[in-house]
Amino acid sequence: MPLHFATDVSTAETDYGTVLLDQRSGRYWELNPTGTLVVRALLHGAEEADAVDAVVAEFDIDRAQAARDVATLVENLRTSGLVTA
Repeated sequence: MPLHFATDVSTAETDYGTVLLDQRSGRYWELNPTGTLVVRALLHGAEEADAVDAVVAEFDIDRAQAARDVATLVENLRTSGLVTA
């Protein structure tokens, strides 16, 4: 399911990935290049399976591990309140 950042979340891309700022709590989150790829895909309307495909195509990782990693990242973003579906 495509995602959207919550209205109080600011983002900045860096040389190392993406930094997220939750303006409500003042907490920063840093996404590595893999996390950035996943979030970028989902924010542009891709489904989780599409994000898994992108990770497998870009990095040396098997599909099962990529699927677990994508699901974990999405769950963490949701439970932290950084994204909405």
